[in-house]
Amino acid sequence: LKLELRTLEFSRPTQLPSSLLPSAAMAGLLRSAVLLGLVLCAAPVASLTFNIADAAAKNRPVSKVITLLKDMLKQLAKEAEEDEAIYDKMACWCETNDREKTKAIADAEAKIEMLTTKIEELTAMSARLNTEIKNHEKEVAENQAALDKATAIREKQLAEFNAEEKDLLESISALKSAVTVLSKHNSFIQMPATHMQAVSLTMQRAMSKHSAMLAGVLTRSERKLVTSFIQAPQDYFDAEPTFKQSYAPQSGEIFGILSQMKETFEANLAASQKEEAENQRAYEDLKAAKEAE
Repeated sequence: LKLELRTLEFSRPTQLPSSLLPSAAMAGLLRSAVLLGLVLCAAPVASLTFNIADAAAKNRPVSKVITLLKDMLKQLAKEAEEDEAIYDKMACWCETNDREKTKAIADAEAKIEMLTTKIEELTAMSARLNTEIKNHEKEVAENQAALDKATAIREKQLAEFNAEEKDLLESISALKSAVTVLSKHNSFIQMPATHMQAVSLTMQRAMSKHSAMLAGVLTRSERKLVTSFIQAPQDYFDAEPTFKQSYAPQSGEIFGILSQMKETFEANLAASQKEEAENQRAYEDLKAAKEAE
C-alpha cells in the first residue's frame, strides 16, 4: 500500500505552469485525502502475515480512496491541459495584438510627421499667396485708376470732337448753301440783297469760329477781301456801280474763297473723324488690356 501511495504521489506532474496549478481549495482537499489514507494505513492490523491479496480485500475503502485520488489527479491534469491551452491562446492574442498596436502606433507617428511637414509647406504657401494677392490687388487698383483716367480723357475727347464736328457740319452746310447761291448768279449785281446778306453772314461766322483753322489757308489779300465784303456787302450789288465798286473783286473771287473754306472744313472734319476713330480704338484696346490684367 505504501509503495502504491508513493507511486501515486510521484506519478503526478512534477512541473506545471504556475497558471495551471490547482486552486487552494483543491489542494486542501487533496492533502486531506492523502492524510486520511495514511491514517487508515496506520491503523492496527491483526497480522502482518496476510498476503497482499488479503490486505487489498480487507482494505477496500483505501482502494476507493486511491481510485478517487487517481480520478482527481486525472481531472487536475485535464484542467491543467485546458488551462495551458487557454494560456497559449491568450499569449498568442496578446502577442498579436501587441504587434498590431505597435505597427498602428508607428504608422500614426509617421503620418503625424508627414502631416506636420505638409502643414509647414501649406503655411509657407499661404504666406506667399497672401503676398501675391496683395500685389495683385495693388496692380488691379493701379490698372483701374489708369482705366478711369483713360476713360475720363476719352470722354473729354469725345465731347470736344462732337462739339467740333457739330460746328464744322454747320459751317460746311452754310458754306454749301452760299456756294450754291453764288453759282446761280453771274455777279453780285444780279443777286438779291437778302442772299448777299446771308452769304456775308456765313463768311463772318466761319471766320469767327474757325479763324485758327483758316490761318494757313487764306492769304493776306484774301483775308482783306473777305473782311471788306463782310463789312459792306451792299457795295458789291448796287444797280449803278460806283468808282469803288469798279475796283471791287468779282463774284468769282468770293466764290473761290467760299469754296476753299468749305473744302478746308471738310478736310478738317474728315481728319477729326479719323482721329476720333483712332482714339476710340486705342481706348478700347487699353480698356481690354487693363481688364485682362
